Amino acid sequence: MPVPGPGYSITVRLEAPPSASAAGDLASAIGKVGGVITAFDVVESHTDRIVVDITANTLNDDHARDITEELERLPGVVVRKVSDRTFLIHLGGKIEIRPKIALKNRDDLSRAYTPGVARICQAIAENPDDARRLTIKRNTVAVVTDGSAVLGLGNLGPAAALPVMEGKAALFKKFANVDAWPVCLDTQDVEEIIRTVQLIAPVYGGINLEDIAAPRCFEIERRLRQKLDIQVFHDDQHGTAIVVLAALRNALRVVGKSLWDCRIVVCGVGAAGSAIVRLLLQRGPGDVIGVDINGIVHPDRGDLDENLAWIALNTNHERRTGTLHDALVGADVFIGVSAPNLFGAEQVATMAANPVVFALANPDPEIDPLEAQRYAAVVATGRSDYPNQINNVLAFPGVFRGLLDAQARTVSDDMLLAAADAIADVVDGERLNASFIVPSVFDSAVAPAVAECVRRAAVSHVPSDR
Repeated sequence: MPVPGPGYSITVRLEAPPSASAAGDLASAIGKVGGVITAFDVVESHTDRIVVDITANTLNDDHARDITEELERLPGVVVRKVSDRTFLIHLGGKIEIRPKIALKNRDDLSRAYTPGVARICQAIAENPDDARRLTIKRNTVAVVTDGSAVLGLGNLGPAAALPVMEGKAALFKKFANVDAWPVCLDTQDVEEIIRTVQLIAPVYGGINLEDIAAPRCFEIERRLRQKLDIQVFHDDQHGTAIVVLAALRNALRVVGKSLWDCRIVVCGVGAAGSAIVRLLLQRGPGDVIGVDINGIVHPDRGDLDENLAWIALNTNHERRTGTLHDALVGADVFIGVSAPNLFGAEQVATMAANPVVFALANPDPEIDPLEAQRYAAVVATGRSDYPNQINNVLAFPGVFRGLLDAQARTVSDDMLLAAADAIADVVDGERLNASFIVPSVFDSAVAPAVAECVRRAAVSHVPSDR
């Protein structure tokens, strides 16, 4: 069952009688309808009343209204205002630009702007690579989207995608000191997206593609990598694949299995699932079986696009057919990046001994984690309210930090694998267990470790001819 969380946190300002039982009455009212109080502050006190701010986690907007109505039923209680704390932190946006230098006098201005800046312009004109050294290009990433696949919400368009891109930029800065900026494009035409990114690329040291729907995202990434001399990274694909591979490496250590002996079911073979399959294959698993809405992916299916055809050719060695439930029978690992509530504990029971279940659909996973735990040895989700959260923030800040530090012009599988190994290695043998296969997203050791491993892989990488 879902539990109230900070994503739907509210602060209720209300007036209440100044009685000794007031605090208890208010807390009881909120608890009665399932709210979780996280703060209780008296902001004013008078002889005839007190003014209180109560902060509580709720399930959703309807639950927040239930809490407010329950409070208003108490004698003498008047609700003045209800504030949604998530909306409050978005007022005016979540990021800003600040100069890195002081502009205190004419001398400062002369060096930072005219006439001194002309010398820098001339230097870059003579040697364009100097832009990586003498401008924001050295440390700046464009977070590019067309708004066609925003979180799990679908095609919301560029304006509605902007809060996500702002959040991404904030995470880049927080975890790896990378300056990132949202670029939300008012087009979903492949050619227009490619051309637009190509036109703005001189400003940036890297391009992070985000929330672009499959299969369009595959062509956009592939062609931009061909056209640009900076790294292009689709986080929905490669960030997810990196963290999944890191978590799987540690999960298999917990259950004492080797990857090359395991049959792995990947449910959902869009952007994230396809990238997971492709990166897994670099490590030589026993077999991978892809499953989509039409069942197991195999060469004889008549509905295969270019992406699914590649998966059919490179996976499912025994040419299995059937449904997801059929694929799970005897499988060692389930990795889901698809849809909620696809199977139950009875299907987990048909898997091999000590199975690993990664149910990563958000916000509702493919199987209830508590159901999965009845038979699975290790369970991971994409949620923060269960152990083993598979979260891309473990990967992309450090990946870009390493790529920028190496002044990399491309991204290779070796770099992605290096990032996965770095994340897995942060969880040492003393801490590794079934409930802790990946580090916390707030573990300060993660981004530097990923950055260094990616930097080394990038420096040793010899780019192919364009």
